[in-house]
Amino acid sequence: MTEKYNPPEIEKKWQSRWEKTRLYATSEDSDRPKLYELTMFPYTSGDLHIGHWYAMAPADVHARFMRMKGYNVLHPMGFDAFGLPAENAAIDRDIHPHTWTMKNVENMRRQFHTMGAVYDWDREVVTCSPDYYRWTQWLFLKLHEAGLTYRAKAPANWCSRCQTVLANEQVTAEGRCERCGTAVIRKDLEQWFFRITRYADELMQHEGLDWPEQVKTMQRNWVGRSEGAEISFSIEEYGLDEKEIRVFTTRPDTTYGVTFMVLAPEHPLVEKLTSPEYKDRVDDYVNRARRQSEIERLSTERERTGLFIGAYATNRLNGEKVPIWIADYALLSYGTGAVMGVPAHDQRDFELAKEFGIPIKVVVAPDRWSGEELEEAYEEPGTMVNSGPFDGQPSEEGKDAIVAFMEENGYGKKAVSYRLRDWLISRQRYWGAPIPMVHCPRCGIVPVPEKDLPVLLPEDAEFKPTGESPLKYCEPFVNTTCPRCGKPAQRETDTMDTFVCSSWYFLRYCSPQHDDGPFDPQRLKYWLPVDLYTGGVEHATMHLLYARFFIKALRDMGIVDFGESFIKLFNQGKIIRGRQKMSKSRGNVVNPDEYVAESGADAMRAYLMFIGPWEQGGEWNDNGLIGITRWLNRIWNLVLAETEIVSVGRGPCPDTGEGHGGRTRGTDKELRRVTHQTIKKVNQDLERFHFNTMLAALMEFTNYLARLKEICAVKDSPAWKEAIDALLLLLAPAVPHLAEELWERTGHPYSIHHQPFPVWQEELVAEEEFTLVIQINGKVRDKVSVPVSISEAEVRELVLSRERIKAQVRHPIVRVIYVTGRLVNIVVK
Repeated sequence: MTEKYNPPEIEKKWQSRWEKTRLYATSEDSDRPKLYELTMFPYTSGDLHIGHWYAMAPADVHARFMRMKGYNVLHPMGFDAFGLPAENAAIDRDIHPHTWTMKNVENMRRQFHTMGAVYDWDREVVTCSPDYYRWTQWLFLKLHEAGLTYRAKAPANWCSRCQTVLANEQVTAEGRCERCGTAVIRKDLEQWFFRITRYADELMQHEGLDWPEQVKTMQRNWVGRSEGAEISFSIEEYGLDEKEIRVFTTRPDTTYGVTFMVLAPEHPLVEKLTSPEYKDRVDDYVNRARRQSEIERLSTERERTGLFIGAYATNRLNGEKVPIWIADYALLSYGTGAVMGVPAHDQRDFELAKEFGIPIKVVVAPDRWSGEELEEAYEEPGTMVNSGPFDGQPSEEGKDAIVAFMEENGYGKKAVSYRLRDWLISRQRYWGAPIPMVHCPRCGIVPVPEKDLPVLLPEDAEFKPTGESPLKYCEPFVNTTCPRCGKPAQRETDTMDTFVCSSWYFLRYCSPQHDDGPFDPQRLKYWLPVDLYTGGVEHATMHLLYARFFIKALRDMGIVDFGESFIKLFNQGKIIRGRQKMSKSRGNVVNPDEYVAESGADAMRAYLMFIGPWEQGGEWNDNGLIGITRWLNRIWNLVLAETEIVSVGRGPCPDTGEGHGGRTRGTDKELRRVTHQTIKKVNQDLERFHFNTMLAALMEFTNYLARLKEICAVKDSPAWKEAIDALLLLLAPAVPHLAEELWERTGHPYSIHHQPFPVWQEELVAEEEFTLVIQINGKVRDKVSVPVSISEAEVRELVLSRERIKAQVRHPIVRVIYVTGRLVNIVVK
């Protein structure tokens, strides 16, 4: 009797042996072509949940497949260990972030081992480790040397719960902190920035990248390039150092229609220009605006608000003075923080003007306009009117004409504006890489010398958030000497956004023990860029954009010789349960450990791939896992159950009628054809990440072999041995433990994962017969199986001799149309 399939026991056995023999160790010393396949590494949030499994198990399958295809595959894993999620979780549990994080790393590493993944753990990186963030700090210094960092006071996104600032990309579409869900407000702080905007145009380009169009579009929209003009409005009469307000507009053709100016409430000129009688009301409005998120302020569904500040600006084109307002829909983070109000040709301005009685002056006329008031803003092209010397021009031509006139007179110039802001990397939190800068009262801001890196995060600092950096109150950390003058100074107390750490981690995998730099240049040259990167689409405008910026900056500094991080990108979908996103509050979270302990990792891997197309995600259902477990048991029994020793076609193998796919008899020839058809299908599906259809093909193949074994004694047949070997090899990437166990039990040497992936023979794939569809005047009247080699003349003769067809052809035949390998159509009068 066949021994029972015991997944937990088998999986532990092989995981231990793979580790002891370093089966998955990766080396640059190989004559095989390199392939760097990478999955986005996880935050150290506690446990690997089913979403991690869904991202990583199929990616592991593909990496295994490519190893067996003959590639030298680097498929590493590590941990994104700094940042707010880990720190907040540690605070909630009243333990130190380092203790919490490293406990999670240990647990998640264990879970990865139970998955049976192909990771080479000698290449692991943990971003909170000093030997990693030493090089994060080194890269900060290199960016600083290149002029790509600066410190400035600016309004920042502030999360009151996390007690820290957030980059624009870390604020959700609803204006909330993407970490904890708290409503985000604006707060003025001294911050460190990376000049990502220098690369705005290049970040919009994706030539040579095999990326989903959705991600490319998201990045282009996030960068948000707009062409237009920068126009100067005079405020010279107020005797300020600032003599003008500059605005960016994509509609310079409407400049004669300006009837008011709008400043963002946070604009530094607001305080300087506000007249005393308006000060209290303006201060109150500014404070209310700061408590709103950008999303709330830009919402088209809310009532427009604004306030006149008691000052005026002069439109240099026509000499008209226009009132200066503040309005919360103007953002300091976009353009210049000032907007020219053209209510006739911008709907937001139109609504504000209607609300507060501001004049509406038409300067671009619609067709057949005769001077009547507009019921809504006219935003389309038209004919310029009320525009001095530009009257009568088409507005599209007028754009260039007005800009040329302004350039000639010093009133403005052509300009490009971007939605993208410089990357704010300061965090007023403990758990992050310290920024390697020193504040000296004599020398200013001074970089920490490279020889003094890493600037270590003190273990004894108070880490609970207060709104200021906890490091500010850790005197042994703060107090230092200036690297330049040697006198007392203070360290920078902000830490870096965790996205800085994840913007270069894929470089460190090449040589994680390298001590003379962030990476070994020769190993980097061998592996980079990453050939395939897999992960969620939610990272399109954060991690993926930041990583591209890093590589382009390092390229321009001569540190790397390539300009893109990831050549191919694949985004997997999400797993849901009960038609809802999984969350602890809903009680619908799937704990992988429980299912692995009961059904095994191979069943989990296979089920997650079988749910549906990987890019779409799918619905978790326990019954589906049960079905997969039964299939794996059938494979076990199919391969190991004893059979009479009689060959297919040589012993009694009765004609059983319809067989696999409509075939008639289990012959050696048919068995080889089905085997090679399956090999072809699995190869093609794995190359295209069609894991669900790959498994469906293997299930169909398993069922075919089981039926064949029932009706024919097949154990000694060479075709049967070829089929079973092929089945195990095809299974190896998806269910590596079961495949390894059955490979050993069928007398093969260790390890199946060193074997080449099966290759089909095209001549064996072709069907010997096909179903010929017979039509009369386009309507199907009959079907018949015919040899693939049948000629057109033979088709005609066969079809016209069939009784069913002769009975229906009662009129003269006009012509017979044959579509090779598919159908024949008889056209009659």
